[in-house]
Amino acid sequence: QFLALGTHYGKVYLLDVQGNITQKFDVSPVKINQISLDESGEHMGVCSEDGKVQVFGLYSAEEFHETFDCPIKIVAVHPHFVRSHFKQFVTGGKKLLLYERGWMNRWKPSVLHEGEGNIRNVKWRGHLIAWANNMGVKILDMISKQRITNVPRDDISLRPDMYPCSLCWKDNLTLIIGWGNSVKICSVKERHASEMRDLPNRYVEIVFQFDTEFYVSGLAPLCDQLVILSYVKEISEKTEVECCARPRLDIVQPLPESCEEISSDALTVRGFQENECRDYHLEYSEGESLFYIISPRDVVVAKERDQDDHIDWLLEKKKYEEALMAAEISQKTIKKHKILDIGLAYINHLVEKGDYDLAARKCQKILGKNTELWEFEVYKFKEIGQLKAISRYLPRRDPVLKPLIYEMVLHEFLESDYEGFATLIKEWPGDLYNNTIIVQAVVDHLKKDPQNRTLLRTLAELYTYDQRYGRALEIYLTLRHKDVFQLIHKHNLFSSIRDKIVLLMDFDSEKAVDMLLDNEDKISIDRVVEELENRPELQHVYLHKLFKRDHHKGQRYHEKQISLYAEYDRPNLLPFLRDSTHCPLEKALEICQQRNFVEETVYLLSRMGNSRSALKMIMEELQDVDKAIEFAKEQDDGELWEDLILYSIDKPPFITGLLNNIGTHVDPILLIHRIKEGMEIPNLRDSLVKILQDYNLQILLREGCKKILVADSLSLLKKMHRTQMKGVLVDEENICESCLSPILPPDASKSFSVVVFHCRHMFHKECLPVSNTISTVQFCNICSAKHRGPGSAILEMKK
Repeated sequence: QFLALGTHYGKVYLLDVQGNITQKFDVSPVKINQISLDESGEHMGVCSEDGKVQVFGLYSAEEFHETFDCPIKIVAVHPHFVRSHFKQFVTGGKKLLLYERGWMNRWKPSVLHEGEGNIRNVKWRGHLIAWANNMGVKILDMISKQRITNVPRDDISLRPDMYPCSLCWKDNLTLIIGWGNSVKICSVKERHASEMRDLPNRYVEIVFQFDTEFYVSGLAPLCDQLVILSYVKEISEKTEVECCARPRLDIVQPLPESCEEISSDALTVRGFQENECRDYHLEYSEGESLFYIISPRDVVVAKERDQDDHIDWLLEKKKYEEALMAAEISQKTIKKHKILDIGLAYINHLVEKGDYDLAARKCQKILGKNTELWEFEVYKFKEIGQLKAISRYLPRRDPVLKPLIYEMVLHEFLESDYEGFATLIKEWPGDLYNNTIIVQAVVDHLKKDPQNRTLLRTLAELYTYDQRYGRALEIYLTLRHKDVFQLIHKHNLFSSIRDKIVLLMDFDSEKAVDMLLDNEDKISIDRVVEELENRPELQHVYLHKLFKRDHHKGQRYHEKQISLYAEYDRPNLLPFLRDSTHCPLEKALEICQQRNFVEETVYLLSRMGNSRSALKMIMEELQDVDKAIEFAKEQDDGELWEDLILYSIDKPPFITGLLNNIGTHVDPILLIHRIKEGMEIPNLRDSLVKILQDYNLQILLREGCKKILVADSLSLLKKMHRTQMKGVLVDEENICESCLSPILPPDASKSFSVVVFHCRHMFHKECLPVSNTISTVQFCNICSAKHRGPGSAILEMKK
């Protein structure tokens, strides 16, 4: 690939893509007007202002020279000039001439067009030649040698030599025309056979047409868009005179009658203030999206922006995050940039800006698993005193950095932030750093502040990581830390807490008791009771929960528990006495009487059989007739009821209570007869009414029950009758319950007699014993030996 460049001094230079001169040709002493290359790049056509035309091979001796008597403005070689049967080129001055190499290698010229002024531009593509003169643009079909269209010039006020026409073939059938500020896109189409007559077999249709703000100096296709090189004039702010501005390179999207601007760039070229529209040219390299802008002093190479260019622009604008995102999206296509380099630049930018937390957070994503980069960044953060910022984002698994890195961070926190240090110890796995070194550092700090709870808690966690559970447990108990029970369970430290039971109970008696009871096999009940001997209130909590779980496990301590309940938990004493079958009643009675626990004493007296004393205590100590009545009901003893009536007979309130509650257990008449005449009894009428109502209710209940019993008896009798009326199956499998032989004879033709009872027992008639009674009713010997019942009836089968 190369670029051919003609100068005003008649020289042609071949440049490589970097702009280096590779070849030089002295063609003419005057201005080179146009250069044309075939598609292979092996042949070049050159024309100059002095009328010279040269067509020659760059890599062969093939050459054509011709000098005309007028300036030749254009030249175009056949796109496939390298092939022998396409040795053609056209030149343009006042005429458009076609040169063809014929027989004996002679070049034969022929006039294609003349009479409409100078030929200004020519573009050859395939079998079509397009040229522009002062009147417009023509297209010639080289196969039929017919001119198939004429596209007139729109703005005839513009001088064609100052504002030349720009032509460009997008493909073999699409021509783009730019002239002045007008752009047309023309499509060459085949004419239908029925429309031909004397017309060319092809015609041209303008598919897009629009005007631009500026004058067109060059055109080139870019996919379905257009690249337009524009000549711009503007009004100077100082002189208020129209002057030349920098040329523009625009990308536009053609629309049927307008266009949409996609991008626009102003180009800085030397001497643009003196340049005219005709001084700019646009050429392009097909397939590479390379565009060459030629001005009198500069050649500017433009290429379609790719992601690398976009990333360059973002980095230049310090939009690092967007650049990083763009690189990640296009990581397979970018060639110039690396995601890691962009990411490191982004981190450096954030650090310089002072946004240390965001910089540290981005390290996770950017540095990934690269341990060397991680360690480098950590040291960089240390140098600027921001180790704390990066500590939360250090990798803890895959990868793992050197222990020194984590120790350095921990020491930084230990010097200035105990809470932050404790958080890191809790979050970081213990194998990231040398535990012994950190433990020693914490111990040194505790020498200065021995009561610091944060450091003590952290030291306990470090001891746990180091499997020194005994020391950790001591600290947790000292701190009364909630994790102490979890530590004991997790690491089975029950042997270490045998002498620390009181501490555990003081910390949380509920959890401690549950743990001790759940692990009786590791710490026995006797050991716990012994340890709590000097703390009876804690001893009671433990034994009470033990009793709740199992009434028999701690039976040897039930006597002790009587005193403990009496001292620390009287509400649960009575339930304990009721549920326990192992506590000594005499001891319990003694304690309750000493402490004047009436309810408990009443229960113990009744349990020991001294119900009268219990009732007397209720009546005298509690003076609660309802409780006395309830007690009498429980005992269900007539003598007790007699004692209760005797005690209550001179106490009207007690009589009222008895009248209200006695009816279902004792005949109220016994009480009423004993009431002294003239005694005033509160609510007597209501009590008597209640007695009568209760009596009526009892009568009604008895009558109702009687009806139900009669109905049920009748129903069951009918059911029994229906059942006994049913037949009973007798077959070969049944046996005589007396002789145990088959109930049916082998020969069924002979007569036989069988007795079948409703109880399903069967006998041969002759096997039954002869009855000594006058009654002819027989009973099953088997069932009647037990009792006489429904099964005693008989069924007799004879044949």
